[in-house]
Amino acid sequence: MSDDPNPDQGWYYNTRTHEVEHLQRSRSIDLLGPYPDEASARRALETARERTRQADAADRAWAGDDD
Repeated sequence: MSDDPNPDQGWYYNTRTHEVEHLQRSRSIDLLGPYPDEASARRALETARERTRQADAADRAWAGDDD
């Protein structure tokens, strides 16, 4: 984690440790976010799954493959 003198105020979900981080953060490659609050960061994987599902449905509709 970094000791940034001017830390980002957002909340992040660490995909490697499965922990929520705030102020001091791990490597950005391991993080999802920023989120506005801790609860949103804790739901990061659920949010990502839903956004992926919606994007996949939009891709299928665009391609004319409405299953």
